[in-house]
Amino acid sequence: MGNANACCVAPQGQRGKKKDRSDVYAPEPEVPKEESSANLQHISDREVAEDHEEDPSNHPRASTIFLMKSTAPNGKVLELTSHPRQDGLLVHHSSKKRNNHHINHQHVSPNNLTKKFSSCSTIYIDDSTVSQPNLKNTLKCVALAIYYHIKNRDKDEICKTLDIFDEKLHPLTKDPVPDNYDGIEPEHRHIYRFIRTLFSAAQLTAECAIITLVYLERLLTYAEIDIAPCNWKRIVLGAILLASKVWDDQAVWNVDYCQILRDITVEDMNALERQFLELLQFNINVPSSVYAKYYFDLRSLADANDLIFPVEQLSKERAQRLEATSRACEEKMKEGNKPELKRTVSAENMSPRLSRVVLS
Repeated sequence: MGNANACCVAPQGQRGKKKDRSDVYAPEPEVPKEESSANLQHISDREVAEDHEEDPSNHPRASTIFLMKSTAPNGKVLELTSHPRQDGLLVHHSSKKRNNHHINHQHVSPNNLTKKFSSCSTIYIDDSTVSQPNLKNTLKCVALAIYYHIKNRDKDEICKTLDIFDEKLHPLTKDPVPDNYDGIEPEHRHIYRFIRTLFSAAQLTAECAIITLVYLERLLTYAEIDIAPCNWKRIVLGAILLASKVWDDQAVWNVDYCQILRDITVEDMNALERQFLELLQFNINVPSSVYAKYYFDLRSLADANDLIFPVEQLSKERAQRLEATSRACEEKMKEGNKPELKRTVSAENMSPRLSRVVLS
């Protein structure tokens, strides 16, 4: 009838041993699977490290670094060393700024007033908006923010920098760098001219300037370095290079910057871009809330330092253009919110339809 030893007798070594239920129901250990390219997490969905959660370049509610450096502990505007200029770079260099914008008309004639105020019948506005900032004014504000970064850095400690950003080791021109280059602080107009040259030659937009400032402050936070007279040009150049590739649809190639700065090599630009990305931990995402925060903080910085923003009286034609722009944005948002797939109906809920036929 069959082999009794094979079906009834337990093998040696297993007699009298009971199985543990935990062994029976224990799940099998998970074997780590290699992450394929299809399962990679998008760079915008990656979590920010705990050390950088309150970083102003990532958190929309954290105050920007340049705005904190531009004000003294008592809340007053710090004194600027540059002289007033008529081109709108620095109009005011005194720290005795009033809290309000009321002007004493007994000492200033109405013909010399530079700030215009809106009334019930007249509205004065500039052409800068958060979606389409004015390029010239934005570059002035970004240059002023970088100026405060350099001026109000911690000068008691040794400057923390990297060799890739040192202008002595990696000069941008063939002209010899002076020995005291690390002690000559640039003025606001010098920073503005450097940024304006790059933006004009590369035909970059004002939004790219704001993203440049975001990347600059993110670099200072992540890499824990200082922006100083010895490295500010290469740090700004790296931020502009990265922002132009991320933001603009038609990115500028590294060889194009070599045409602007003729004494720099493509290999140097590639090394600068690669090191900048590594220091940012490849976090190049800029949320819309962070972008808006930097825009309005730059407006606040300009207002605190009396930077001239040309305003014009709101006319009927200009109001119609603004209304047309607003309608275009609203229609664009509505189109983006529309579902891609059409709504379907189940066959169970469909009722038979009878069509009338005329018999002749």
